[in-house]
Amino acid sequence: MRENPLKPRLAAGGIAFGTMAFEFFTSGYPAICAAAGAEFILYDMEHSGVGFEPMKAQFALCHGAGVVPLARVPADDYHFIARALDIGAMGVMLPMVETADAARAIVACTRYPPAGRRGAAFNVVPHDDYGPGTPAEKMAAAHARTLTICLVETVKGIENVDAIAAVDGVDIVWLGHFDLTSSMGIPGAFDDPRFHAAVDALVAACRRHGKTAGFLAGDDAAAASYRAKGFRILAYGTDVTLLQGALARGLHGLRG
Repeated sequence: MRENPLKPRLAAGGIAFGTMAFEFFTSGYPAICAAAGAEFILYDMEHSGVGFEPMKAQFALCHGAGVVPLARVPADDYHFIARALDIGAMGVMLPMVETADAARAIVACTRYPPAGRRGAAFNVVPHDDYGPGTPAEKMAAAHARTLTICLVETVKGIENVDAIAAVDGVDIVWLGHFDLTSSMGIPGAFDDPRFHAAVDALVAACRRHGKTAGFLAGDDAAAASYRAKGFRILAYGTDVTLLQGALARGLHGLRG
């Protein structure tokens, strides 16, 4: 099975940079991102409405381009998690994680028995490239490469972020900044001291438990700021905002 180079690097305290996709699922997209220097693409399945069949193709294209495919699935349901992994995702992000029990249940869906409850399918689905190998070997390889990402984006999640980060098998605690400010009753107020305190709590929890803090940066300033705060995996922009922003700047210049 293919290895995920990001998992051991992040576990050792390293960094990773990529982007997020909501809309553009063309055959060339992973190669375009790879040529730009992206190490991963985080595909949104929560808000975009995209289904598993287009993702199956994208994950295969990512493997060919040398980009790590990650998927934000719609909910912490076993079938969403296991199916995304079976079709080739090397990591899954779960939204609205608020408790350690929820995090443990998510981890169980990513692990084969006796460590978890993931169902076994080998040689007939994309995650093992339809290749040879014993079930035991493939299970161990899957555990070694799968990134489990808990998206913390509510007041309750921040209250429990230390316990979430402490869960064995959670690799990344990702800050859901927009939803967090909404949950706090201050939508979009990223300069509010209460939001900054929540960010600090998340980063501190990750440091205490040897986990990686993750963030989606919308621009250069945010990327630099959150990198300096201690976030070690950052997605830079989304396919929609990157295209729209570049096009808007170009058209503005033409009309200048």
